Amino acid sequence: MTFTARINVMPRHELADPEGQTIERALPRIGFEDVSAVRVGKRIELKLDASDESEARDKVDAMCERMLANTVIESYEVEIERRTASAGRQEAR
Repeated sequence: MTFTARINVMPRHELADPEGQTIERALPRIGFEDVSAVRVGKRIELKLDASDESEARDKVDAMCERMLANTVIESYEVEIERRTASAGRQEAR
């Protein structure tokens, strides 16, 4: 089966986010006054083959732990969707 994985990687909450802080300070200067707690991360999307959703999640977790996220300073969340044969539709999980 083919799955689509979406991985959101964010700085750990207990750590400062300099990029987020810079954006938070700049937004009021361009008219956006009511913004706070800005954090900046990255989103990674990929397709992978696995026998089931559990195997797909295990593979993506291993990718995150070894390369996609620096787990010392970042946390990550994974969303897995199975691609169906009919017209490439996806089922959310």
